[in-house]
Amino acid sequence: MDDIKINDVIKVVVTGIQKYGAFVLINDKYDGLIHISEISSGYVKNINDYIKIKDEIYAQVVDIDHENNKFKLSIKNIDYRNDGKILNGEENFSNGFEPLKEHLDLWINEKIKEIMDKM
Repeated sequence: MDDIKINDVIKVVVTGIQKYGAFVLINDKYDGLIHISEISSGYVKNINDYIKIKDEIYAQVVDIDHENNKFKLSIKNIDYRNDGKILNGEENFSNGFEPLKEHLDLWINEKIKEIMDKM
């Protein structure tokens, strides 16, 4: 257990899935949990859309409970299916409200013109 550190990317096997997260086995001896909030940066309706029981995937270590030999893990910022590499922001995060901001003035002006044309 001491050879695994926070932020390490490790190979795990999915052993169970609940509404709140997925349980995994690490090195055939340690238990870990990937909480639903650590599955994706977006909304996760069903964890089974991302992973299944018996899947061998990569996960990033978020926290380690040395006292109970348990790991908190994440797959949302890595290529968990292929090689475990950290994803860059463009592949992983949406643009948030940026597209709205870019178009807001145009939409307002179009609506004002539409209202003025009806007068």
